[in-house]
Amino acid sequence: MTGLGDPGEIEQRRTAIEQSSGSQVAFIPADLREPTAISGLVAASYDRFGSIDILVNNAVSRHVAAVENFAPDDWDQDLAVNLSAAFHLIRLTMRGMRRADWGRIINLSSNLGLFGAPNRVSYVTTKTALIGLTRAIATETAGTNITCNALCPSSMLGENAERLIQQIAREDGISREAAVKAFLARRNRDRFVTTVPALILFLCSEEGKDMTGTAIPVDLGSTAGQPASVTYSDRQPQ
Repeated sequence: MTGLGDPGEIEQRRTAIEQSSGSQVAFIPADLREPTAISGLVAASYDRFGSIDILVNNAVSRHVAAVENFAPDDWDQDLAVNLSAAFHLIRLTMRGMRRADWGRIINLSSNLGLFGAPNRVSYVTTKTALIGLTRAIATETAGTNITCNALCPSSMLGENAERLIQQIAREDGISREAAVKAFLARRNRDRFVTTVPALILFLCSEEGKDMTGTAIPVDLGSTAGQPASVTYSDRQPQ
């Protein structure tokens, strides 16, 4: 794992994952805005584990503003973290995957990589570009046992969503449960997406070997034009 944050909190998470999974879990800090830091991360990972067989690019930076007010530094950071970091990590791990003739690359795009949204120019741009990167890598690795796919989820309950939920609760003076409902309602959703980890496990398995170059929506039907809130009958079919 890599990332930036409080060392104590990171160690708690690392230990929890290690204990629950029964696997060796290493945290190697790296600022993914910096190509030299990315090179160091990959080198340290090879030193620790000997190979990199699965790469999940899920780091994200996001800023919200209308395009005319969007700060150039924010644009540069979002492109570096959301897109260039994925390119560099794929570039630096591909030789090892080719030597082994096996590899799995998962790029976390977004449903906003499939259509636009206001005031999120860097996020929409980078998540759309990740799909293009996925397709390009898939064509370069066609005929091998290396696959590259993109997942395009809608809202998941991660740190950014939790921060916004807490902000809504404070500003509106409501409970967290009510704030969750308000957060989802603003996005025309009635629940969070939860199946992304299971899809990653499938794509990394032997059964996922035939899927490559795909951009898979995981968004409660939003890209299909289906309303997010659907009432299902509890009657059994006759």
